[in-house]
Amino acid sequence: MSGISGLESVPGPQLPQIDFLKRFNEENQKKYAENDARFKETPLVKKLLEQSKLNKEKNSKEIENKYCLRGAEWGVGDCSAEGMSPEDREKFIAMLKEKVGEK
Repeated sequence: MSGISGLESVPGPQLPQIDFLKRFNEENQKKYAENDARFKETPLVKKLLEQSKLNKEKNSKEIENKYCLRGAEWGVGDCSAEGMSPEDREKFIAMLKEKVGEK
């Protein structure tokens, strides 16, 4: 029985195409595309998209700095301070904390 294909593999019958509904759908799709294009060109949407892009860059940099600080404290990763002298390590971690906003 495992070699027999199921009913889901059999294509269904071709449904009749109704010209009126097809034209209606095409007209609606055209209207939606025009409205979307007009909406995307509004000053408010452009401003919000730009803010979103800037926030994304800022947030990714903040997260990167937090992970760098954690790596330096734990002694792992690209920001590891394992090879530094104790004073240099403390200065480096203090600089990272200041960059991240911790005190």
